[in-house]
Amino acid sequence: MITRLHSNARMSQVVSFPLSGEMVVLAGQVAKTQRDGDTAAQATEILANIDQLLADAGTDKKAVVSAYVWLTDMADFAAFNAVWDAWVPAGHAPARACVEAKLAAPELTVEIQVIAVKS
Repeated sequence: MITRLHSNARMSQVVSFPLSGEMVVLAGQVAKTQRDGDTAAQATEILANIDQLLADAGTDKKAVVSAYVWLTDMADFAAFNAVWDAWVPAGHAPARACVEAKLAAPELTVEIQVIAVKS
């Protein structure tokens, strides 16, 4: 069972889970087709890709316990959060950090890496 404490719709301050299952660690994901500088479009594509990768691993976004988000410009924080908030299932907000950073290619505006559990 995953326990989430001090949570709101976007994130939890604490996420704990038993180590009896498997941990699923995704690599940082970036947009493959949406490379026009639109952070919301890139985030939407990335989160759909994360959904597929989690399914491939035998889990889903309800089991995400941690997320790391890199934005190239914190001015895009609100636009990113609108997409993120729509994606996170109610009651299943992971622990999350979001920072500003340069990414591997100049047309990329967001990268997301998640850790999930699989029972």
